[in-house]
Amino acid sequence: MAVVRTFRTAARLTGGRVLLWSLLGRLPNAMCPIGALLLVTHNSGSVWQGSAVTGALAVAQAAGGPLVGRLADRRGQRTVGLVAAGVNSLAIVALVLASGAGMPLPVQLAAAALIGASVPLIGPLSRSRWLRLADGDCDLTSAALSLDGTVDEISFTTGPALIGVLATLLDPAAGLLLAAALVGVCGTLFAVHPTAPGAAPARLRTGGPLLSTPYALLLAGMALLGVCFGSVQVGVTATTTELGHPGAAGLIYGFLGCTSAFAGVATAALPARVGLPARLRIGTALLLGAALPLLTVSGVGGLALAIGCLGVAVAPQMITMFGLVERTVPAGRLGEAMAALVSSITLAQSAGTLAAGWVAEQYGPTAPFRVTAAAALAALLLAALTATESRYRRRELAVLAPESAVRV
Repeated sequence: MAVVRTFRTAARLTGGRVLLWSLLGRLPNAMCPIGALLLVTHNSGSVWQGSAVTGALAVAQAAGGPLVGRLADRRGQRTVGLVAAGVNSLAIVALVLASGAGMPLPVQLAAAALIGASVPLIGPLSRSRWLRLADGDCDLTSAALSLDGTVDEISFTTGPALIGVLATLLDPAAGLLLAAALVGVCGTLFAVHPTAPGAAPARLRTGGPLLSTPYALLLAGMALLGVCFGSVQVGVTATTTELGHPGAAGLIYGFLGCTSAFAGVATAALPARVGLPARLRIGTALLLGAALPLLTVSGVGGLALAIGCLGVAVAPQMITMFGLVERTVPAGRLGEAMAALVSSITLAQSAGTLAAGWVAEQYGPTAPFRVTAAAALAALLLAALTATESRYRRRELAVLAPESAVRV
């Protein structure tokens, strides 16, 4: 009950409608990669072309995300969010039309790159908004980030499932058109809500360098988590195919999202005396402990159980790292910092996928889980050696624009 009361308090910072718009507005970010892959592969008959378009989307998102975040910090979430939502929606429609018309691959690559570069960053900007509204309250910050992490997990579990259902029942284009509608409507509603901070005061726009040692360590930790994600995806797909149940891969990976969401909710119940650096050390230890059983799986049931255990370690670790960002970057660059963390995990996930794919080809279907375990071990060593209270000492957020103090 204490967790429920804490979540209610956190939800009142923005109001329930913003949570709904935030959830629906994030779905396109989870829908577009798999949607683009299915769409282009279906229309061209080439998995390679579909993969190329999806890769262009991912690289552009990783490169453009920090830029969008920086603009949101400097110009305000309303203006940047409105523009990004509109451009992103039109870019998704452009990819659907270009692929359906059989236009040259470079045209489709350009449309996919525009989708990635114009993602409205509802997740990172939402976390930035939560941190500002929590105003340094430790319990409220923890609850808000846990609640936001749960919304994230729901979106990344539900988005691919929506694409799969619509592609099966209708057409791959249907899922992407739904994504365009969601980002256009819900992204706009999220951007214009009164809780959206305006432009940072001029004295805060360049309030110190973004890249400090503590923040670089958080980027590295997020990257190692991304390698875990990418290698697990390949490992689950290769192992279920080898066991004769390829259709189980999506369900098993979705199970990771479910257990991670529950763990994110439970994170809010942790006592305040367990500081964020300690939580990071504990979380990475859990990550390694959950990754090791993957090295011995021999059946679909055991694989699902091991993946579910891995999910328990994911959300708490991500929530903790997002919470530590507040202590490491200038207040006027919080959105940019959140976006860069997401870019770090996105790029590393792609690298983990490539590495795990090569390992699977060389050493067998379960070999990608060795990459997962190695990344988890590196994350534990990094946290154990660097995550200390002295390094991540709490400091007060600077006073921001009046708009950021709105309560609903």
